[in-house]
This record gives sequence, structure tokens and C-alpha cells, in this order.
Amino acid sequence: MKDPNWYQLNDTSNIKSPSLLVYPDRIQYNAELMCKLSGNISRLRPHIKTHKTSEIVDLQLKLGIDKFKCATNREAELLAKCGAPDVLLAMQPVATEIDSYFRLQEKYPKTLFSTLFDNRETLEQLARIAKKERKKIALWIDINNGMNRTGIIPGKEAESLYKRASQENSIDLKGIHVYDGHIHDNNLADRTTRCNSDFEAVETFKLKLESSGFAVPFVVAGGTPTFPIHQKRESVELSPGTPLLWDDGYAQNYQDLKFKYAAVLITRVISKPENDLICLDLGHKSVASEMPLPRVRFLGNHDLSQVSQSEEHLVLKCTNPDQYPIGSELYAVPKHICPTVTKYHSLITVNNNKITGQWIIGARDH
Repeated sequence: MKDPNWYQLNDTSNIKSPSLLVYPDRIQYNAELMCKLSGNISRLRPHIKTHKTSEIVDLQLKLGIDKFKCATNREAELLAKCGAPDVLLAMQPVATEIDSYFRLQEKYPKTLFSTLFDNRETLEQLARIAKKERKKIALWIDINNGMNRTGIIPGKEAESLYKRASQENSIDLKGIHVYDGHIHDNNLADRTTRCNSDFEAVETFKLKLESSGFAVPFVVAGGTPTFPIHQKRESVELSPGTPLLWDDGYAQNYQDLKFKYAAVLITRVISKPENDLICLDLGHKSVASEMPLPRVRFLGNHDLSQVSQSEEHLVLKCTNPDQYPIGSELYAVPKHICPTVTKYHSLITVNNNKITGQWIIGARDH
């Protein structure tokens, strides 16, 4: 039988608000479901940008996941400290980040690090430093198949760039990286059609390289909404990230993905400025605020609408203000969990409605 009050704390007297609670049993469930949907754990390369936490990395390592993806050198180092064998820094390094990346390779020789390039300038700089330091650097070409954020559009210029990389003795060319975060179709059939259509250019690009005699050992593709679709392509590594903690944005938009909420904000009523208004201590500084209101989903039986938010405050309109005395707690799931996590120093762990400890968010800073 499902427990409708799974998220509530029996004792809130010693917890500050707002705080971010996590539920390890639910994280375990989500990780196991992610593995099941992958079809083969060896194909998983989950992203850690959502949680940035060593305990969650350790949980995945115990399941047999041995490849990871990250967005910062700090995240890459956290993975290496956990003993992750294979780490892809999926953010093309520039300026001082290039030196930091090379220093990681020195500091953690047991971890295979790789990163991205999408232009000749970056490629030549990485190759030049690797040659100078007598090292071999593992690289992936980053392909833009519609998101228009990073990457090079597949075509003659991309082919020339890949071939140039293959000629460098200092480069271990791993293959193709492509992130299709622009695909947001709620309906799975529509999402599948769009994903397959946008991936055609990537497949054509790969075939052209191979027909010209250039090896493409691996392809890393997709994020959370599309990884079950890419799962049907046997040669593709899968890179979901959000499933471990989940959030309400994905839960509402992708109902075919049956992950559980595993991160919940606890917040308190701090004021009642009018008869039908209550104010919580849940401002921009405490929850991701880049999207329009509502920015959280309140758990439990509540008739609340989100009116406004500022740095420290979230104002709600309610029909029964007597239900919310000053100091009372509410529990809320963020619409977007990834940038919400970075607003906290630690995650408060909860089991059977009791606080059991905390996990430091080790890679929250750059």
C-alpha cells in the first residue's frame, strides 16, 4: 500500500527552512528503473549535474554503472574521487578550464577522462597542450542536431574537423557526442518521431566518416526525455541525469517515465499579509526560478496558487488561511531540480519519516 505521507517528517523541531530533503530508498528505486530502461547497464553514462553528490555516485557504482557524464571540472573531480573509471566532461573547456582539466588527469590517473570539441581552435589548443605535456587526450566531437546551444552541425565542416582530430597522435578520438535537449514533446510517440528525425543527420554523419575509413568507436546521445528512445539504437551510450532525484517538470511532461519524486523542499509560513494570502520562506535563493510560476508543486491536500516570488519569499493565495498558522510547514517538489540543488550546501536524508543524516553536495561550486 502506498504511503501518502511518505515525504513528511515526524519531527521538524530541529530542521531549518527551507531545506532540501532526499529519500535514499526512492533514489535507489529510480536508479534501478533507469538501469532497467537502459536494457544494458554497460550502455549507461548518467549525468551527475542534477545531484553533484558522492553518495549518489557510489549508489550507481554499486549497481554496476562505470561510465559517467558531468558538466564541470569540479563534478569530474568528484567522480574521480569516488573511483569512477570513465568520466566525460560534456562541456568544452576554455581558458583556465583547459589547464584545470589537464591537472585532473595528472591527479587521478586511474580515471579515464574525456571531453568535447566543436571547433578547430579548441581542437588545436587541446592537441598542442597534450603534445607538449606528452600526454594523450581523449576527445569526442560535439554535434548540434537541433538544440543550437553547443556543437557543430553535421556536414562537410564537421567531417573535416573529425578527420583532422584523427590525424593527431596526441588525441584518442572516442566518437560522437550529441545532446538533444531541445526535444520536449509530452507524447511519447511524438517525442520518438522527433528524436528519430533529428538523429538521422547524426547517423548519416557517422556513416560518411566510416565509409571514408575513419573509426567512430562510440556515440553518446540524449538526455532524460529521450534516453529510452535512443536505447533502441544498440551502439549508443545513454545519458539520463534527472531520474535519480526527479522533479515535477519532468513528472508532468513525461508521464511515460515512471520515476518517483526523491527530493522535496520543506518550507514554512512566515507571514499572512492579507486574509487570503500566506507567505513562505521559499524565494529565488531557495528554488530554481528561471521558469514562470508555479515553480513548485505542493504535496498533500492544498488549495494554493502561487502569486509572486522574490529573493526570500513566495506568496500564495489560499481559500482557507486558518489551515496555515505562522510557522507551519509545507512540502514542495521543485519544477526544476537541477539548479535547485546548487542552492543548498547539503541534502538532508530521510527514511521512514525521520531525518537520518546529510549528504554534502560536493560539486555545487565551480
